[in-house]
Formats: sequence, C-alpha cells, structure tokens
Amino acid sequence: MTDKPTYMDERAEPVAFALRLASSDNFQSLFQEGMSLVEETALYLDGDGRKESKNLDRPASLAYATESMRLTTRLMQLASWLLLQRAVNEGEMSKDQASSEKNKVRLDRLSSSVESTAWNDLPESLRDLISRSIRLQERVVHLDEMLYRSSPVIEADDNPVALQLGQLQAAFGRMG
Repeated sequence: MTDKPTYMDERAEPVAFALRLASSDNFQSLFQEGMSLVEETALYLDGDGRKESKNLDRPASLAYATESMRLTTRLMQLASWLLLQRAVNEGEMSKDQASSEKNKVRLDRLSSSVESTAWNDLPESLRDLISRSIRLQERVVHLDEMLYRSSPVIEADDNPVALQLGQLQAAFGRMG
C-alpha cells in the first residue's frame, strides 16, 4: 500500500467562507444596500415615478406598471432573505429555522424584461433601480447557494487539484 500525501489535517474542518462572509461587515454592507434600495424605490415610485409614469404612452405605461410591480416584488423577496440571514447572524434564529423559512422566499423566479422593446421607453430612474435590484438579486442568490446548498464532502485523502482536473477532463474531454 502506497502512502498518499496528506494535504489537510484529517481533524481539520474546511474553512466555511460563506458563513464568515454572511456574518461579516460585507454582509452588513449588503444588508444596508438592500434596505436602502427598498427605501429609495418606495420613495421613487410614490413621488417622481408617479409623475414620470403619467407622461408615458400606453405601451410604455403598461410596461412601467409591470416592471414596477416586478421590482417591488423582487425587493420584498430580497429584503425578506436579508432579514432572515441577519436574524441568523444575530442568534435570533438557527440556520435550520432560517432554511425552513427561506423556502417561502423566491429569489430565482424574479425576472424583468430588460430586453423588451418597451425597456428603452421606461424612465431612466426606473431602469436604474431595476438594474441595481437585479445585481443585488444575483449577489444574494450566490450567497444563498453558498450558505444553504448541500456541499459535497471531499475526503481528506483526495487531492483537490486532481479532483478539479478530473472534472475539467470530464467537461472538456481528454487534456494533454
């Protein structure tokens, strides 16, 4: 039997980057950004957005109504997720409780018609809010996947580089 080199202490746990990120200043910054975007959007839709929408032609007005509804729905879902994660970070809720509750939050089914013909007819302020909310959604979805998906277990005896090379070979064919 040949001894394989050991790259990890068998007692060592992998570093949980997602958990550290979720409880770091970076999460607090993401949380603040999300809540500020919710507030900014509400102010816009109740103020300048209402005025701007009155000057739109019928197709653009319909697109405005649709996109503003999608925007508020997206932001409410994102705010719900951020509040759940903050509760976990502050010890008010366990990760399992949050995982159960977050199943009610839909992050993956929130779309916008940024490629539709009416997109350019929408007020620039609304388009900016939509674009920023989509970028926030992408970041939250990524963090959610890192925190709540089931991670594959890597045996301590396995060489992580060899595993990655094997996956690349499987995806792209034989290399070399």
